[in-house]
Amino acid sequence: MTQYNNNTGRDHVSDSSESIDLFDILMQLWKGKITIIAFTVAAVILAVIYLFVAKEKWTSEAIITLPDSGQIANYNNAMDVLYSQNPASAPTVVEIQQRFFGRFNSALSALSEQLDNQEKPEKLTIEESVKGQPVPLKLTYVAQSAAEAQKTLTNYIQQINKRVVTELDDDLKTSIDSKVGDLKVDLVTKEKIAQEKKDKRLEILNQALIVAQQSNIKNTLVQQAETLSEDTLFVLGSDALSSIIKNESTRPLPLDDSYFNARQSLLAISALKSKPDTTYAFRYVMKPSLPIRRDSPKKSLTLVLGALIGLILGSGVVLGRKALRNYKTVV
Repeated sequence: MTQYNNNTGRDHVSDSSESIDLFDILMQLWKGKITIIAFTVAAVILAVIYLFVAKEKWTSEAIITLPDSGQIANYNNAMDVLYSQNPASAPTVVEIQQRFFGRFNSALSALSEQLDNQEKPEKLTIEESVKGQPVPLKLTYVAQSAAEAQKTLTNYIQQINKRVVTELDDDLKTSIDSKVGDLKVDLVTKEKIAQEKKDKRLEILNQALIVAQQSNIKNTLVQQAETLSEDTLFVLGSDALSSIIKNESTRPLPLDDSYFNARQSLLAISALKSKPDTTYAFRYVMKPSLPIRRDSPKKSLTLVLGALIGLILGSGVVLGRKALRNYKTVV
């Protein structure tokens, strides 16, 4: 029973001591309130100065997706003309849209890496607008002012678009020149073959005329000349053969439909005009925005943190000073 009373007494003394210590701390803080207030005011003033001198960060956002069919209409029409002789091989509108946007995305990613590796890095980010979907894409750019962020992001998008469209337009011109060259060679070949056929026909008719003259066949011996072979043309007689040879020499080349189809394609392809100014590699879902709230520094948060840090430092100084006095007294 005596031991229980002793323990209870010690606990009571311990609790009283802790209460007194906590009360003492509060009293010391209250006595040093001027110091604490001074530190707090100083920290807030430093926070205000920081707000004035710190570099601001503003973020402009844009959302882009595949170009509309109208934005690539000239390129698509050119592809239809280029593949007019083999329409099954012509790229579809969707394939052309993906080709343009894929090239645009790659060039934009390369620009982002280039800007990040500069002596003064610039932050241009590209990410999925809808998680798990490759399009649309969200582009963001960080600058020191809202207007600068919007203007710079717009300029970079237009710059990449112009580069991609120019590259694809150059590819188109190369394809057109190559196709024109192939068609010209094809037409020359067809004309040469037709001329050889005509010359061969004249040789056969001249040979038949010689046979008719040697056989003294002057008049036609048959009623239906269509059934005659090359070896029996002499039965037409020398008069008929002479007339045929005369007309055959001035007759146009025997060109088939494939020649005129190739000729038509050549004229159509030669008339193609590139229009890069009306072609786009992307479409805006949302144009670059003008941010209304800066990312940093946060005014309210900075002031609150400044006041909190000042309060903590002031309290630490007051309590530390008291602890130092107690230590000197004990020593």
